[in-house]
Amino acid sequence: MTLKILLLQARHKHDLAREEERQSFADRAGLTIEQIVPHDLLEKPPTLAQIRRYDALMVGGSGAYSVFRQNLPDQQAVLDVLAEVVAVGHPTFASCFGFHLMVNALGGKVIYDPDCMEVGTYELTLAEEGRADELFKTLPARFNAQLGHKDRARFLPPGVVNLASSSCVEYQALRVVGQPIWATQFHPEMTGAENRIRFDRYVDEYASIYSPEELQAVLDRFAESPEADQLIPRFLKTVFG
Repeated sequence: MTLKILLLQARHKHDLAREEERQSFADRAGLTIEQIVPHDLLEKPPTLAQIRRYDALMVGGSGAYSVFRQNLPDQQAVLDVLAEVVAVGHPTFASCFGFHLMVNALGGKVIYDPDCMEVGTYELTLAEEGRADELFKTLPARFNAQLGHKDRARFLPPGVVNLASSSCVEYQALRVVGQPIWATQFHPEMTGAENRIRFDRYVDEYASIYSPEELQAVLDRFAESPEADQLIPRFLKTVFG
């Protein structure tokens, strides 16, 4: 494909995950890294006109930033432009932090919930709407996905449907009704091996949160997620043929 995709990122320049994330999106999409054009949200939000210059928009995770804590610079401006993206129906796929941004941008609510923190590989279950969704319907009823979050959606905004859930988090993916716009709490751009590398990098931080037994349980839970890996290429095929 000759597509050009804009990737919104909220990561410091020294964060190794910044370029790794870009590469992961390129790898899952089957595109070259040059076709994934990064935009640093820490510098300034893009305008709708800038976003519309690209075939599609993707939104990645974040390092130190949380929609709940509202510590992203110009966060309201980011939310406003995402609402504009939805209004014009520009093709979009957002993951993790991007999911939280989309929920808030459209009128839902994101909360901090460490009791439902999910780090590693988890089994998700398709919702009824997921089984009917053109992107999610080819997934099995239960599938592995890569996660890494402490925030979650308390409720979804109007005009979207929930596509999947986990045992602890009800809302794991959404579709804007009638629009080529999806967002996932999980990371379909990451393989299990990539998620494990990310975890190992921040293991000291997690060690301050988890007991040694809980930490080992996370390590034991890492696995591949071949079905979720197909969501981004299927998004491109669904939208662009």
